[in-house]
Amino acid sequence: MQKKQTSKLSLQQKLRKYIIGCGLLWLMCFTGIAQAQNANQEFTYDEFLGIVKKYHPLVKQANLIVSASQAKLLKARGYFDPKISADFYKKRFDDKEYYNLFNGNLKVPTWYGVEFKAAFDRNQGEYLNPENYVPEDGLASIGVSVPIGQGLWINERMAEVKKGKLYRQLGDYERTLAVMDALFEASEAYLDWKQQYEKVMLYERFYHNALERQQWIKKAIELGELSPIDSVESGIILKTRKLERDQAELKLTKSRLHLSNYLWAADDIPLELSEKMVPEENLKDNMLDVLGINPMATEMNLENHPKLNALSTKIDMKEVDRKLKANKLLPKLRLNYNYIAAPNYFNNYNWDDYKIGASLSFPILLRKERAEVKIAEAELNNAQYGLQFQRQTLQNKVRSKYAELESYQSQMGMNMDLIADYKQMLDAEVRLFELGESSIFYINTRENKLVKAKVTQIELENTYFLIVADLYRALAKI
Repeated sequence: MQKKQTSKLSLQQKLRKYIIGCGLLWLMCFTGIAQAQNANQEFTYDEFLGIVKKYHPLVKQANLIVSASQAKLLKARGYFDPKISADFYKKRFDDKEYYNLFNGNLKVPTWYGVEFKAAFDRNQGEYLNPENYVPEDGLASIGVSVPIGQGLWINERMAEVKKGKLYRQLGDYERTLAVMDALFEASEAYLDWKQQYEKVMLYERFYHNALERQQWIKKAIELGELSPIDSVESGIILKTRKLERDQAELKLTKSRLHLSNYLWAADDIPLELSEKMVPEENLKDNMLDVLGINPMATEMNLENHPKLNALSTKIDMKEVDRKLKANKLLPKLRLNYNYIAAPNYFNNYNWDDYKIGASLSFPILLRKERAEVKIAEAELNNAQYGLQFQRQTLQNKVRSKYAELESYQSQMGMNMDLIADYKQMLDAEVRLFELGESSIFYINTRENKLVKAKVTQIELENTYFLIVADLYRALAKI
C-alpha cells in the first residue's frame, strides 16, 4: 500500500513538472513574440489617415470637383464677354466690281440684358443695293438694345452666372463628402488589417501552447503515465490551431495588400505596407480623439453640414431655373436704338441720324411655358422634401451611431468578463488534470471556449471601430 501511494505521488510530481515546464516554455514563447512585436514598427491610425489625406488619388480626385466647379463659373461669366465680329463680301464679274461690303461690330452684354453695340460699315460697288449706301469714308454707329419684359430681370446669361456661383459652393461641399467617403474606405482597410493581425497573434500563441502540450503528453505516454489516446486528442487540437493560424495569416496577407491600395507617396508613387509594420495597439483609447469625436454627444449641429448644404445649394439652383422659366411667361419685346454718322462727323451729334427698331413675340396660349414652370416648381418642391428627409435621416443616423457605440462598449466589457471566467475555468481544469481528476479532452474544451471568446472580443472591437469611422463620415468634419 505504501509503495502504491509512493508510485501515485511520483506520477503526480512528474506530471506537475511537465505542466510547469510547458508553462515555462509557453512563457518563453510569449516573451519571444513580445520581443518580435517590439522589433516591429507601429503604424498608427493617425499617421495612416495623414498619408491618405495628403497623397491618395481619391482625395486628389475630390479636389478636381472644386476645379471643375470653378471652371463652370468661368464658363458662365464668359457669356458676358465682349464680342467682336466682322463680315466681308465682294463680287467681281466681267471686269466689273458689283459690290464690296464690309461690316465690323462690337457687342458688350451687361447684367440686366441690356446690350451696347458699336459698328462700322464701308460699302462700294457699281451695283450696290441702295440699302447699303454709306458715305465714302464709311458709316459708324453706336447703340443700345434693351429687353422689355422677358429677359430684363433674368435671362439665360444671368441664370448661368448665378448657377455658376452656386456650382462653386456645391463643389466645396461635394469635395468634402468625397474625401469623407475615401477616408471611410481607407479606415475600413486599416481596421480589417488590425483585426486580422490580432487574430494571427492570438492563434499563434495558442498554437505554441498546443505544440508544447503535445510534446509533454508524448513524454508522459512514453513513461506510461498517460494513455496513447491522449496524444490523439492533443494532436487534433494542435492541427486545429495550426489550421486556424494558417487561415488567419492568409487573411492578414490579403488585408495588408488591400491596405497598400491606400498608401501613396509624393508624385503619385504607390507604396506597399511592410510586414514589419504593425497596427496601433491602443487604438481603442485613441480613435475618438484622432477623429475629433465627442463620445458624450448624442446630437449634431446640422447648420454647416456639407451634405445638407449641398442639397440646399441644389435647391437654390432649381429656384434660379424656376425664375427663368416663369420669366418666359412675359412677352419678348426688345427695343434697339443706334446713332449713325460718318466717322468725320461723329463728334457733332445729330438727332436726325439714327436707326431704331423693335421686335415682339408672344405665344398666345403659353402652354409650353406654363408646363415648364410647373415642372420647375415640382422639381423644386421635390428637392425641398428631399432636404427635409435627409436632415431627419442624418440626425437619426448620428443618434443611432452613438447608441451603437455605447452598446458595443458594454458588450466588450461583458465579453472581457467572459474571457476572465473562461480563463479561470481553464486554469481550474488544468489543476484537476494535475490531480488526475480530468483529461486532455476537458482541457481542450475549456481552451476552445477561451479562444472563441478572445476572437469574439477582436471582432467586437473591430465592429466598434467601424461604427466610430462611420460616425466620423456622418459628421463630415475633416
